[in-house]
Amino acid sequence: MLERSLRAVWHPCTQMKHHETLPLVPISRAEGVWLYDFEGRRILDAIGSWWVNLLGHGNPRINAALRRQLESLEHVMLAGFTHAPAVELSERLAKLAPGRLGHCFFASDGAAAVEIALKMSYHYWRNSGRAKSGFVTLSNSYHGETLGALSVTDIALYRDTYAPLLRASAQVPSPDWRLAEPGETREEYARRCAKALEEHFERHAAETAALIVEPLVQCAGGMAMYDPGYLRHARELCDRFDVHLIADEIAVGFGRTGTLFACEQAGIAPDFLCLSKGLTGGYLPLSVVLATDRVYQAFYDDKL
Repeated sequence: MLERSLRAVWHPCTQMKHHETLPLVPISRAEGVWLYDFEGRRILDAIGSWWVNLLGHGNPRINAALRRQLESLEHVMLAGFTHAPAVELSERLAKLAPGRLGHCFFASDGAAAVEIALKMSYHYWRNSGRAKSGFVTLSNSYHGETLGALSVTDIALYRDTYAPLLRASAQVPSPDWRLAEPGETREEYARRCAKALEEHFERHAAETAALIVEPLVQCAGGMAMYDPGYLRHARELCDRFDVHLIADEIAVGFGRTGTLFACEQAGIAPDFLCLSKGLTGGYLPLSVVLATDRVYQAFYDDKL
């Protein structure tokens, strides 16, 4: 099967030639936190299949629910149609999410959710008569590998090859405490980074649609953790300068930081909340963008 896989499958984030000497690991089944190969050896899925599997492989309750749903409706588009699972999930997410995030736009994966949030933010300003099209992101950030998501990503490994295809975005210093000066506390460094964001907004708020952040942890950037105070400063600055705040909680959402959503640890709510990964625990591809009523109302028109 290994040779067949190398011939037929283009494996992601992989230097394929390396598998001539570093064989792929063939998996036959999974249960709980364990993966099993064809020889019966078990392997701890410590990465959660890329930070996705929160509820264990082969969870019997989830499997039973999927089987029940397949018997009645496997899929119908939400353009012009609706169905109970979409409504119930949207209502549940609105109750769980911080602030007044109550309108759910569904997609298939995390990068698509980021793309949707970026487009919604720009489109909101366009509908409001202010065509602000700039985006600000933290240095060393990662938001996905589609072109829009890469445009607000600041990791050279993912971005540089495709740089000619990307639109420009602005980077401000990451509050990653590892970058602080000797003796500087997390809180002090967070305030210094927030000051840099404030200075950027003072010059560029008029053309800036949104600031996008990975709340508390920049995962692909080396699990870079930062003080929740930065999020409070960012929320206050976005309010003061009339800039959207997009929270990319695709990796950190659903309990990974100790609260259901990482934003809760700062006591703030974004204008857009991007979720995926833990949303389905890896059982199905799904993502969602939650938006505020203020954003939604800017689209509630016969023509816009």
